[in-house]
Amino acid sequence: MGRAGQLLTKMLESVKLTRDEVYILNAVKCRPPGNRNPEADELAACAPFLAEQLGVIQPKVVLSLGSVATQALLRTREPIGKLRGRIHPYGAAILIPTFHPAFLLRNPGQDYKRMAWDDLKLAKREYDQRRAR
Repeated sequence: MGRAGQLLTKMLESVKLTRDEVYILNAVKCRPPGNRNPEADELAACAPFLAEQLGVIQPKVVLSLGSVATQALLRTREPIGKLRGRIHPYGAAILIPTFHPAFLLRNPGQDYKRMAWDDLKLAKREYDQRRAR
């Protein structure tokens, strides 16, 4: 939604993907008050719905956007900066963490956009390889 959603569209287009070719899910199914990060109990309450959606979709590659989604999916507290840039096993799929577009918008002077671009290229390369099988 908004500027972050527009940036996500541009990020996907930069690796030759459209929003029609991807399936976007949220770790929580409702926005917490004040748009704060969801708490552990809120993530836990929504986890079965997310797992069911992923089970139906059966993705080959999961690109997790931001710390909240990445930590929830990988069941870790490790920061996104240490998790991104590499492939993580995720069931029959792989998971590639990157920064959330809203974070990138809030931190424009940093080198985060280049790192996110590297993550997207990795995700696209892995997706293309798995699709070819």
